[in-house]
Amino acid sequence: MATTSTLSNIQLELLRVYSRHVSDEDMVAIQKMLATYFSEKAIHLADEVWDKNGWKAEDTAAFLKEHNRQSKAS
Repeated sequence: MATTSTLSNIQLELLRVYSRHVSDEDMVAIQKMLATYFSEKAIHLADEVWDKNGWKAEDTAAFLKEHNRQSKAS
């Protein structure tokens, strides 16, 4: 049974923009820019959740001590 996959909007855009060969140096720079963008976005979203919940620096220690893993069902 064959499965089909479609490209995401970002994949399609990158294919259009980079339809030519780029140097390895440029590829590394682009990868770093994308990683920076998504990491900053994740940090911003985490900051919003932090502020929304009114958490303080002291809460960090409590979070580190929490045990949230669930045991596997037998």
